[in-house]
Amino acid sequence: MLLAVDVGNSQTVIGVFDGDELAHHWRISTDAERTPDELALLFGGLLRYAGLDFTHNVHGLIVSSVVPVVTEMLRVMAHKYFPFPPLVVGPGVRTGMSLAVDNPREVGADRLVTALAAHHEHGGPGVVVDFGTATSFDVYSADGRFVGGVIAPGVATSIQALSARGAQLPRIELATPDRAIGRNTVDAMRAGGVYGFAGAVDRILEEVGAELAETDPVVVATGGLAPSVFQACRRVHYHDAWLTLKGLRVVWERNT
Repeated sequence: MLLAVDVGNSQTVIGVFDGDELAHHWRISTDAERTPDELALLFGGLLRYAGLDFTHNVHGLIVSSVVPVVTEMLRVMAHKYFPFPPLVVGPGVRTGMSLAVDNPREVGADRLVTALAAHHEHGGPGVVVDFGTATSFDVYSADGRFVGGVIAPGVATSIQALSARGAQLPRIELATPDRAIGRNTVDAMRAGGVYGFAGAVDRILEEVGAELAETDPVVVATGGLAPSVFQACRRVHYHDAWLTLKGLRVVWERNT
């Protein structure tokens, strides 16, 4: 089985593939303070919960990470607890997706992997909208080239900033509102966050579609905050919570 790990700024997604099937998956908080031993304890506990273990069931580890210190801790963990090195997505790793951008090294591993997965599953041209700490739009062509994208503030990041700067505005949990007109402060803030960002997403997708000058792009939503927002968007076609993990499996197959 393959253990796939996607480390984001706020959350880390972990998956176990049995062949092509995503057999198990978990979403945990990203903590740059965790040691390699703590990571091994955490991963081992999740695997045991699924009836698996490092030694007998896992034959490979692939990592996509935008947090360098966690990347290094995962390398050390793998060296200590696995009989094989991890495959870390980065320069020199074959993805099959060329980068038609000014500086390929600026493209985060997670953005490339999600675009690869979307093209693999849905074809192109397309856009992946990743609702995380930031809201990123990763654009790829019909022939599978990563052609750039858009990076906007994340919806939760923006709401947290609003609470921090507004003396009488509370910290809230993001949730899909029942109605656009909030009858209290919390519902009003949720409506502003969800519908405001849904409108921004649709507007950006409109501009991206016009610039692609091809057929209308397929749009896939992913990321930890997608469930709260994507259904309010009018231009999103699919939602896939595990898109990055699926992309990591494709990268693994192309490098082993």
